[in-house]
Amino acid sequence: MSDSSTRRTVPSTAPRPLLGNQPLSEWLVPIIIFVFCAVVAALTTTFDKAPDIIVGHAMQPRNFPLFLCALIAILNLVLIVQMTRRPVARRDQQPVQTLATGILIALFYPGAEYVDMFLTLGIVMFAMCLVWGVRSLRVAALVGILTPLIIFFTFDLLLEVRFPRGILTNLYYG
Repeated sequence: MSDSSTRRTVPSTAPRPLLGNQPLSEWLVPIIIFVFCAVVAALTTTFDKAPDIIVGHAMQPRNFPLFLCALIAILNLVLIVQMTRRPVARRDQQPVQTLATGILIALFYPGAEYVDMFLTLGIVMFAMCLVWGVRSLRVAALVGILTPLIIFFTFDLLLEVRFPRGILTNLYYG
């Protein structure tokens, strides 16, 4: 027979939760995202105002990064709410798709810089569809073609943003 007065409690060696039963290490990503948004927002204040003759009725160069940072910060808040409501189970090992996605993102910059941003984006989007399990090559090709086209024409026609020259952009700009 054991008496409750003779029981000893052993201190737990598990990480202590910060909020919502999540250890401090889980909050690193949202913190980094907020810091990134703050740094980018601060950097945009150093942008010179573009003359009206150049931008016309389009937005100033600093407005778009600020808009994106605000959107990212709002989505980060949604992530925090989700983290506090439903803790995510830890995985011992990341799936192979995570590494493949990282490699594709790393290859995007040299391709965009030295070949063509939209050609590289289409190839990366197509490959990412295949990596993440899209079985239909038609669907993957559709994503790889439509995503760069929608982005290009949205920025070019609606926002009046010109892109750096490359293989495909040279064909369009002449």
